[in-house]
Amino acid sequence: MADPDAGHRSKPGAEPVTPVRREGIPLGRIAGVPVVLAYSWFVIAAFTVIVYGPVLAKNNPMLGVSAYIVAFAYAVLLLISVLVHELAHALTAKIYGWPTQKIVLNLWGGHTQFESFTASPGRSLLVALAGPAANFVLAGAAWLVLGTNSLGSVAEILTNIFMWANFLIGVFNVLPGLPLDGGRLVESIVWKATGSQAKGTVAAGWGGRIIVLAIVYWFLLRPFLAGDRPDFSLLMITILVAGFLWMGASASIQQGTLRGRLPLVSAATLSTPAAGLPATGTVRDALRAGAAGTKSVVVCGPDGRPQGVVDPDALASVPGAAADTTPVTAISFPLAAGAYVPEWSEGQELLQFLSQVEGRHYAVVDHNGTVTGLLTQDAVLAAITGKRQRHDRHPQGQNR
Repeated sequence: MADPDAGHRSKPGAEPVTPVRREGIPLGRIAGVPVVLAYSWFVIAAFTVIVYGPVLAKNNPMLGVSAYIVAFAYAVLLLISVLVHELAHALTAKIYGWPTQKIVLNLWGGHTQFESFTASPGRSLLVALAGPAANFVLAGAAWLVLGTNSLGSVAEILTNIFMWANFLIGVFNVLPGLPLDGGRLVESIVWKATGSQAKGTVAAGWGGRIIVLAIVYWFLLRPFLAGDRPDFSLLMITILVAGFLWMGASASIQQGTLRGRLPLVSAATLSTPAAGLPATGTVRDALRAGAAGTKSVVVCGPDGRPQGVVDPDALASVPGAAADTTPVTAISFPLAAGAYVPEWSEGQELLQFLSQVEGRHYAVVDHNGTVTGLLTQDAVLAAITGKRQRHDRHPQGQNR
């Protein structure tokens, strides 16, 4: 997977490309893994101070204004807890040779971003559960500190908060639904039973949606039916958490559905029959190729590589008397550089290649480099989404 945060290098003679805006503040590397503090974290830090500061001041009058400093320290402790959680993911993945691109700490906690790797149900589950396990260890350590040491008031408050925060983070994350870590348990079980990771991801995504409904019922609907009015801070937290989980669960369902369709993405099966024609050919040659049963005609350069596609509308508009003298290049639109794929290309490999090539049309060639078909971006999108794409009446405009 390409690094989305890396600036693009311009080719000699090309127009400079504007670098991608940084997503946060680099905090350095831990065990070789880059850590980034997203700007959105300051939103949740401010929310914690505004909501939790008055509660601390009310319950601990001796703190005074410093209650807000303690509330900010609480936000920092949450940040550390999330960092340890994500590091546990990254370090466990490192055991299996999975390359970690970075850890991002943000408004919703954080996430560990991996590069391409080959997973299995068991390893995926262990990497996922390493995060909550780390939080349970931190909660246990804080409990031991509270039970064996006499701390000052502020230190005891923060240690107690740290203990419960890690315990709740651990419990929350083992709930059986994506995007929570416990969703990997559901995914791994279904993956192992069916042999399809895609089906496991979809099932875990639906598990995540069920968890959202349960959270909304317990914290909002149940008190409302009982005649109680939820606290405003609890209401806001519930809405934010439920919204985040619902979006994550929906994204997992979509990702699993698309992954399940990858076997349908094949250059050979999605392309239409096509014939190659030298760029020195004429309209008459293109008409003969069409009469032979091919739906498309691909124009090839002197080196035999595809360089254009005959436009059917332009072909039909050429008068019969001019068919022998009109060059085929006059009625064709150009293909992007390198826009041709082997007919055996399929799945993720094909998608990765197409994502790096401009244009919406790709010639398909066999082992000998002979043109056998024409693949369109619309056909690929239809295969992976299950939705028919809008027919383009003017294909020549797509490669310019």
